[in-house]
Amino acid sequence: MLDWFRQGMTKEWKDDRTPVTEADITINDLVIKRVQEMFPGDAVLGEEASTENTSKRVWVCDPVDGTLPYSHGIPLSTFSLALTENGKPVVGLIMQPFIDKVFTAVLGGEAFCNGKKMQVSDGGMEHALIELADIPAHNEKNILPLGGEIYDRIIELGGKCTAMWSCIFPGAMVAAGQYAGVIFNNEKPVDGAAVKIIVEEAGGKVTDLFGNEQRYDQPIKGFVASNGIVHEQLLSVVHPS
Repeated sequence: MLDWFRQGMTKEWKDDRTPVTEADITINDLVIKRVQEMFPGDAVLGEEASTENTSKRVWVCDPVDGTLPYSHGIPLSTFSLALTENGKPVVGLIMQPFIDKVFTAVLGGEAFCNGKKMQVSDGGMEHALIELADIPAHNEKNILPLGGEIYDRIIELGGKCTAMWSCIFPGAMVAAGQYAGVIFNNEKPVDGAAVKIIVEEAGGKVTDLFGNEQRYDQPIKGFVASNGIVHEQLLSVVHPS
């Protein structure tokens, strides 16, 4: 990611109106190569390329989450990788190379940033920082027709909103206790698998947009990741009565 990062880098635009760069493709291919070398029976589900998904063990990878800012010279993006077993994340890693931070978790083993244990925040919605990803809805992969009113609902509850075009880094920040929540309105599991295990091993909660558990080796129903305290409020923002 760092080798390719520069303003004005070459990019192409996919059918869903998101960009893709040589970094996305090369890193995705490298993950597939490494998994095939080290765990030949496992499958890979990647943002840009995947292998045949016939294994109960699937490595879920987003090579560059936040390609839009990345491809325009803005250093917000992350690399994300999770191992799922029967759809459940059991290992997760998020790397933000621009600030040299690596967030990790193993099921039942807590969550860490650069080796230091993380814990979600213990506050409510007042002054809470909430990331809104893929809102308003803009393509066929979005789960709900969420619009700008969702910002107003969070502000009414006392929160603050960001839209970084990178939901995975804010997810790591939930685990680190800096953000209170992330709302992600898209079906891509590569954006949720590592967030799921890292946030929950740090004491938080991650569900789909309807408050349910889900698999992360297939299309998802978006996700809400939170410190647990504000989770029901965020679900109520998504589904106002």
